[in-house]
Amino acid sequence: MLPECQLFGTLGCHLCEQAESLLMPFVENGLLVELVDIAEDESRADRYGLRIPVLRRLDNGGELDWPFEAEQVATFLSRPELSGC
Repeated sequence: MLPECQLFGTLGCHLCEQAESLLMPFVENGLLVELVDIAEDESRADRYGLRIPVLRRLDNGGELDWPFEAEQVATFLSRPELSGC
């Protein structure tokens, strides 16, 4: 079973749009991804503002910073001990 995730980004971010597109095949295969707009929370904007898009696992808090490719996402999702790449 795939872990639930959050994708931190913001509206108008072309890299965030690329990340969403890259994640679509995973979503089509059961991955649940909550899109989180960092502009709605000052602490998130401070933490992620220079790093977005960031994929975060809810089960272990692991984070995968952009740029990432499908193979890296698959590894990130399949290995519970990973806290980021």
